Amino acid sequence: MSFADELHQTLTRRHFFGKTATGIGAAALASIVNPELFGGTGDDSQFGGLAGLPHFAPKAKRVVFLHQSGGPSQIDLFDYKPKLAEYQGADLPGSIRMGQRITGMTSGQSTLPVAKSIFKFERYGQSGAWVSELMPHTAKIVDDIAIVKTVWTDAINHDPAITFIQSGFQQPGRPSMGAWISYGLGSENRELPSFVVLISQQSGLNTDQPLFSRLWGSGFLPSKYQGVQFRSTGDPVLYLSNPPGIEPSTRRDIIDSVNALNAIQAEAFHDPEIETRISQYEMAFKMQTSVPELMDFSKEPNHIFEMYGPDSRKPGTYASHCLLARRLLERNVRFVQLYKRGWDQHNDLPRDLAMQAQSVDQPSAALVADLKQRGLLDDTLVIWGGEFGRTVYCQGKLTDTNYGRDHHPRCFSMWMAGGGIKPGLVLGETDDYSYNSVADPVHIHDLQATILNRLGIDHKKLTYKFQGRHFRLTDVAGNVVDKLLV
Repeated sequence: MSFADELHQTLTRRHFFGKTATGIGAAALASIVNPELFGGTGDDSQFGGLAGLPHFAPKAKRVVFLHQSGGPSQIDLFDYKPKLAEYQGADLPGSIRMGQRITGMTSGQSTLPVAKSIFKFERYGQSGAWVSELMPHTAKIVDDIAIVKTVWTDAINHDPAITFIQSGFQQPGRPSMGAWISYGLGSENRELPSFVVLISQQSGLNTDQPLFSRLWGSGFLPSKYQGVQFRSTGDPVLYLSNPPGIEPSTRRDIIDSVNALNAIQAEAFHDPEIETRISQYEMAFKMQTSVPELMDFSKEPNHIFEMYGPDSRKPGTYASHCLLARRLLERNVRFVQLYKRGWDQHNDLPRDLAMQAQSVDQPSAALVADLKQRGLLDDTLVIWGGEFGRTVYCQGKLTDTNYGRDHHPRCFSMWMAGGGIKPGLVLGETDDYSYNSVADPVHIHDLQATILNRLGIDHKKLTYKFQGRHFRLTDVAGNVVDKLLV
């Protein structure tokens, strides 16, 4: 007889209802008596989340954020500036810089010489969007995406900037966007986490910027809302496999027994983290079946691998992660966060940018096209972009064939697709130097408010009280960018 069975026998009916009349106890112990009451029947109906959400009819049910960590150069990819050829090598005018602080990496330079892009641009699609030769596959889908050229941020260095775009605040400690969305909307899949994280390594030769797990953390929200990182080698999730000699039935009995004890503790202490522990043990057990099936690409036809590119068969690559993201999304995982490292090109930009772009261009475009052909793009929001852009002036020595670019927060390019975003749109305009926005600036909080809006969430109403204050993803700012919406 299992410990859980023995525990059941020791609980009289009156004692059971007395212990579980309030708090988490009822749900937790019910999961032991009848796991289906806790884990559901395996259908895709929504569970979890807050009462009253979504606030209005959503356009998107799920999100994939293709974060290009390090800051892609908008000048060399999407923001075509032909006049820079006239300014090549000249010092950036003070009237353009307007006293903006710059990083310590270029503050010691005697001049800030303008560096044009050496890459060719052409117009594509009915929208006539300018796209660099480095992004030929993205160029083919410009009528399916909205390119925003005027995103701007408050931060000028990597860690605060990426923390800001992920959590709405430059300092660590607040919930990530995926955690906020999981908290508000819950999940539509009972067998997989609602928030999954994938990390792809750089394709250039320069050193990567580090990524910290707090970027997909839950902050002051219960920890069950944090992202679950999938690995490329070994178990996709740590400790997913049973240890040698442990059968699934034994694992089930262990979980039931531990959850029974945790339920008693939850009733005694009312600690929400005990509820998290119970629910995560249940999820981990289900993932022993769902994750191996998810990670098995053997049934994907050859034309799909060809669509995503040659790297799609190699675990851990950006291409394979884009294909895995599609598999997660079609299983109704709520938020997929994919990080591609290696965009921090302070020197040797032409070499490294070309390598980075080649590794992400085809898979990113393929993900949009694949979602579209499966009827998933209409209710899936796809986001592509970094934490800031790159400067028009050169860092280090400028030559005809080589240059570097420093961090630039005032304007940079991102693109979005699906989920109620207007396709074939180019939003915003920058000056001749791609240094300042001159039309339709989009702040990071505006971007976050718009993402939540597409999910049916009023960003001002999704709050959590912590230490006496009601916090939200957009802090005390943010406006929905109506021009982006269908």
